[in-house]
Amino acid sequence: MTNTSKIRVRFAPSPTGYLHIGGLRTALYNYLFAKKHGGTFILRIEDTDQSRFVPGAIESLIQSLDETGLTPDEGVFLKKNHGSGIRDQETKESKSYPGIIESGDFGPYIQSERLDIYKQYADELIASGKAYHCFCSAERLTEVREAQAKNKQAPKYDKYCLSLAADERKQKVTSGVPCVIRLNVLEEHGDVVFADLVRGEVRIRTQDIDDQVLVKSDGFPTYHLANVVDDHLMRISHVIRAEEWLPSTPKHILLYEAFGWEMPQFAHIPLLLNPDKSKLSKRQGDVSVEEYLKKGYLKEALINFIALLGWNPGQGSVQEIFSLDELVQAFDLGHVHKAGAVFDLQKLDWMNAEYIKRLPVDELYEKISTGGFLEKTLIAAAPEAMRSEEYLKRVLSIERERLAKLSDIGENNPFFFAAELSYDTGLLHWKGNAPDMTREALTKSEKILSDLNDLEWSKKEILEKILLEAAGERKGDLLWPLRVALTGAERSPSPFEIAWVLGKEESLKRLENSIKRLS
Repeated sequence: MTNTSKIRVRFAPSPTGYLHIGGLRTALYNYLFAKKHGGTFILRIEDTDQSRFVPGAIESLIQSLDETGLTPDEGVFLKKNHGSGIRDQETKESKSYPGIIESGDFGPYIQSERLDIYKQYADELIASGKAYHCFCSAERLTEVREAQAKNKQAPKYDKYCLSLAADERKQKVTSGVPCVIRLNVLEEHGDVVFADLVRGEVRIRTQDIDDQVLVKSDGFPTYHLANVVDDHLMRISHVIRAEEWLPSTPKHILLYEAFGWEMPQFAHIPLLLNPDKSKLSKRQGDVSVEEYLKKGYLKEALINFIALLGWNPGQGSVQEIFSLDELVQAFDLGHVHKAGAVFDLQKLDWMNAEYIKRLPVDELYEKISTGGFLEKTLIAAAPEAMRSEEYLKRVLSIERERLAKLSDIGENNPFFFAAELSYDTGLLHWKGNAPDMTREALTKSEKILSDLNDLEWSKKEILEKILLEAAGERKGDLLWPLRVALTGAERSPSPFEIAWVLGKEESLKRLENSIKRLS
């Protein structure tokens, strides 16, 4: 039973690049769990591995969370976005990263600013004999591993430095001999057993657990020590993270026991997979949240889609479209799957299209214009009249039903932005009709459209009614050449919709040009 009175969860990414789509899902599950139980969602930055640090990555991570609506309650924020989620809470600027501020009672929330804290707890473990200094060179460690491999033994540190006399260890430390700090794992401890909220009981033999490094030779803590210390001090109640961290959990449990601390509950969510069942990684295409937003996926669709990658609402529900508030109400860790979830891009396209269809034209135009999608070459090179807000909203009212992404505007129907059309004149003929018959149909359409007043042009329903009545029973004879004349394409929306979007002047111009082609 979940204790809902003290729910505190955290998303703790490393600033090694853009926010991965899998990272967004981890953040989302933490966010949903916190909101469902009236808890706190914390954003912490784990930057102790300085060799993998990417400048600007922290800012990018925070921005991506803000843009997708997962703004934390506590932790790190962008100063420029101050107020989006922090409201009136007290904040202070980060010592290490200009433009980053922190809010909450358990900071700093950036690990590189907590080194003194980790040193304090590492020293405590050494004093109690639960950790020790290791002075082994890289060469010796390699020799040990090679010998273990030769003897078909699991690769583990052989505790050589634990056998050194206390005075010798102290002298080496005082002399500045390079060293790391390792946890002293006792084989007689027995199995490490814990209940995972997704996977059930997990059992690991202690003899399979290495004397893990807690502090590296550069003085920075490893992920294991920093993670456990931070989760304890920040009062994290539930650790919800990716399945790849499952093997580390027994190491963390041993650390909690060494300190005598109460452990949080653990939940390890399934990996995201490519269609070939390989892990969805940064090396396999564009998998950053920023890239998906740039391509024209709506944040609401992206959140909805990744929520269903590894989770379902249960009880036979067939609902697939969820708002963020609906996800909060429906989310339950008990319905998270154990098996990996396949990232199906076609399903994402479908879901994004469903969200686009539901947008009012004015809102859709705002998203496309502010998102930079009107700056694409196709539209930027169009005549000025085809770049006006009024014209573009007419285009969107027709294309809205066909768009998978915001960036698709005009891709399927480039004739909406063409100054001149280029097509084979033979395409104008309906089912082998003679040129004279096609010319007569085009002339008839030109006469009908030129006689319509502005009110009649303003309603595509009126255009449709008038043209259908004029076409009579042999609709293709009139409407096919009209549609080709307006689009130059074999497939397109109806000629009524096209004429309505293009307007009277452009429609008549294209009809006149098609008649000239037949002369």
